[in-house]
Amino acid sequence: MRTLEWSDLPIFLAIAREGTLGAAARRLKQTQPTMGRRLRALEEAVGLALFQRTRDGFVLTDEGEAIFAHAVRMEEEALSMQRKLVGSVGGLEGLLRVSCSDWFGATMLSPVLAEFAQLHRKVTVELLTDPRLYSLARREADIVMRIAPFDEPEVIARKLVTIPYGLYARSDHPNARRGDGAGCPLILMDTAFGGMPDVAWVTRALPNATIVCRSNSREIQARLCALGAGLAVLPRPLGDATAGLRLIDLGEQPPSRDTWIGYHRDLKRLPRLRALLDLILKRITRG
Repeated sequence: MRTLEWSDLPIFLAIAREGTLGAAARRLKQTQPTMGRRLRALEEAVGLALFQRTRDGFVLTDEGEAIFAHAVRMEEEALSMQRKLVGSVGGLEGLLRVSCSDWFGATMLSPVLAEFAQLHRKVTVELLTDPRLYSLARREADIVMRIAPFDEPEVIARKLVTIPYGLYARSDHPNARRGDGAGCPLILMDTAFGGMPDVAWVTRALPNATIVCRSNSREIQARLCALGAGLAVLPRPLGDATAGLRLIDLGEQPPSRDTWIGYHRDLKRLPRLRALLDLILKRITRG
């Protein structure tokens, strides 16, 4: 039996957190067969079954649970050291990972990133727009923008902007009548996001409307709306920028949403992070 090595930690923790080899492989940008081989080699080396294989995925055994707690502490210490080193040195060059929603990245952030690229040629910005919540503590992202406030004590955060929403239809679509909606096709968020305020608002405002499409992507909703599939509640910056759409006035506006921005406190003095953060605040908060 041998002890866990540093290179074992990401493998073990990714499988424990994700529950499947496929999801863990995507997190670490590895292949699924590679993850399977690494896990088998790890369990053979330590002489313990760390996971129980079930139909629903990988579940930690009692031995795996005991190791998991220690592995998390080791990871936290290693990442803390890495963040402090990165945050204390370096100039305006290197990599920055930024996470936000797809529509926000395309409509709100892209002009800022284009300007930043002109100003700082030696900084590479990697924009992540998939729905997964990226961890600032594990440096999966350096700056995160999201609609939920941050409650992690190690994160420095502030409200970035309040986004108004509106109900949109293709320019030739007939007007809808509030309190009815009969004959109106609706495009909504998918069921995983069914509790969002705009979904409740539009289903209350148009109770007799028919749901024809769902998507977790605001950009896809806007595209479907422009193609005539139905009405959609969209962020105003996205809806106003989408050709062929018009705003429908039901006498009441959908609820607005706040967008928050956060970064880890250990990186607050990192020059490239400060430069991008300042430009985002200047262009979006005051824009």
